[in-house]
Amino acid sequence: MTKTPQTVLVANRGEIALRIIRACRYLGLRVVCAHSEADRDAPYLKAADQSICVGPSAAGKSYLNIPALLAAAKTCGADMVHPGYGFLAESAEFADAVAAAGLQFIGPSGDVMRMMGDKVSAKRAMIASSVPCVPGPDSTLPEDPETIATIADEIGYPVIIKAAGGGGGRGMRVVESADDLIEAAMLTRQEAGRFFGQSDIYMEKFLGKPRHVEIQIIADSHGNAIWLGDRDCSMQRRHQKVVEEAPAPGIDRTLIAEIGERCAASCREIGYVGAGTFEFLYEDGQFFFIEMNTRVQVEHPVTEMVTGLDIVAMQIDVARGKALTLTQDDVHSTGHSIECRINAEDPTSFTPSAGTITSLHLPGGPGVRVDTHATAGMTISPFYDSMIGKVITYGKTRGEAIARARSALAEMQVEGVLTNIPLHRQIMDETEFCAGGVSIHHMEHWLKTREANNAD
Repeated sequence: MTKTPQTVLVANRGEIALRIIRACRYLGLRVVCAHSEADRDAPYLKAADQSICVGPSAAGKSYLNIPALLAAAKTCGADMVHPGYGFLAESAEFADAVAAAGLQFIGPSGDVMRMMGDKVSAKRAMIASSVPCVPGPDSTLPEDPETIATIADEIGYPVIIKAAGGGGGRGMRVVESADDLIEAAMLTRQEAGRFFGQSDIYMEKFLGKPRHVEIQIIADSHGNAIWLGDRDCSMQRRHQKVVEEAPAPGIDRTLIAEIGERCAASCREIGYVGAGTFEFLYEDGQFFFIEMNTRVQVEHPVTEMVTGLDIVAMQIDVARGKALTLTQDDVHSTGHSIECRINAEDPTSFTPSAGTITSLHLPGGPGVRVDTHATAGMTISPFYDSMIGKVITYGKTRGEAIARARSALAEMQVEGVLTNIPLHRQIMDETEFCAGGVSIHHMEHWLKTREANNAD
């Protein structure tokens, strides 16, 4: 008798939903895609074996609706739930609810997610695993102003105050002197409660010109964990990544390997299962841990391009209880890859651009990959994130990857809505980016200069 294939419910939408569907197809799994009313006619749903509506257009009533998603899983006979990225991907509550329903969550357990989702407990775990962290205590700040001032003095100004449960660039303030410290702590605490449901905050040393460098890991339930390479995601606007690349240019490979091994070791120590990413600030030859993303990331394709691995398929397999078939010695990174996030937004003001895509031409050719759910005739909804796809290029060298990105971006055409493609074309010609190794503040400064020059 032929065994019925396992069924994966994709609890997400858009580009990542299609990416997961493709991985499930490759693995021979049945796949069902949840969708909202706004996405009812989305073309990518046809790639799934089945689609199921989980609520109205508003994300809070559909993609963030845990009871509705669990009901959908039960209705379609799902064995596993893949959260993708965004929405509930890093929700310990969702992971717990999926497990309580007798289903397999494709990601770490709720307890591990809870530990790594809280910046303070994550820092404590990393210190225990000898992963280097940004200078500052591994505890939340008290209410007492005098104690807060003492901690800041011990760290040394400037400092940064952050929400313990924060992310996405919210809930953080840089403090240059003691005069602004207490007010900044109070405002950050209020913001933390408003945005993240908990008012705990913590303090660290503020680094002046760091790069954002991350390590991709994968771990199974048999005690195996390996790191799959590094990425540089320093081209950011308002703490949101715009361009990512692998590997991080200009950093000693021996140091990268040392940090990668520590990340893999920490996964074994905390019982992490799944794909994940350790994010670091890198400055003056030193790495400083800032957080861990307990999910697949938007930028995972650049690691896939340089390693030849399918991270999403690996993520699903370890969730199914399979042991990793690779050892660390089997992982090899060659060449270079660049990813440009394509958003439906004004390339100057960055205002989201909703509407219907009237015409779409995607680039191709050697070393070019486009991950997108967009098609001509598709409506870009105002309800969700504005990213409509990613242009990923590969080259034997970084220069070759950038040259292919220039060519691909020149070829790509989207009509009916505004996109940030013109911005990416400019980035690929920007002198300091092309030289490699820019800090996380570089893009903001470059945009201000561009704006000033345009005003003249």
